[in-house]
Amino acid sequence: MSTSTGTIPRLRTAPPAEIGAAARPAVPSPAAARPAVPSPAAAAPVRRDPLRLAAQLSPLLGLGLAIALVWWGLDTGVLRSLANLQQFIDSLGAWGPGAFLLASAASVVFPLVPAGLLVIAGPLLFGPVEGTVYNYLAVSAGSLLNFAIARHVGLGLIERLFRPRTVEKFLGWTRSGHFTRAFALAITLPVAPDDLLCYLAGTTRMRWRTYVLIILLCKPWALIAYGLGISALVLRVLPW
Repeated sequence: MSTSTGTIPRLRTAPPAEIGAAARPAVPSPAAARPAVPSPAAAAPVRRDPLRLAAQLSPLLGLGLAIALVWWGLDTGVLRSLANLQQFIDSLGAWGPGAFLLASAASVVFPLVPAGLLVIAGPLLFGPVEGTVYNYLAVSAGSLLNFAIARHVGLGLIERLFRPRTVEKFLGWTRSGHFTRAFALAITLPVAPDDLLCYLAGTTRMRWRTYVLIILLCKPWALIAYGLGISALVLRVLPW
């Protein structure tokens, strides 16, 4: 039996470097592993709070409205004298006190027109006694509404209506164990932002009964001191 001999083919083996490269798993580069960060241009635009913007612009709007009313009053002669002003108010009938009460109560809830200006205007428009009574009714109604709104909505609305620094400053009062006494004193004396304090009181555990008693019993003294005092000074300064 004859056998034939030939060349045995050699098996090609990979170099050590190639074997190691094939055995190791692919490691992603640091640039590929890092998540993509959106550019500032691609970020969503910041939307301004319309309520906060309205609260910031409302004093300017109220000032413009007051200037327009004074201009109209001087042009028509209504503001030429106190007698002309009171005669114009009397000609409105029940609409005059009704509009004043509504505007005064609304200014306590939302500061479109500073409530202090309307408190001064009350005795000038309706006389010292009747004007003070109207101030008392309107401001008390607005203060009760502030407490009710804060009790149901919370601190978020207050921080949108007022400056954050002012809110944080008087928010410290609510953390004190003597807040009820401090609140009653602030309502009695016209030295603190009553509107903000009434809102903040609604975020505390103060009872409705306690709050109503403070407003009804302490509010008249500030209205008498501020409304009658400033209005009497205005009558002396203005050439009426």
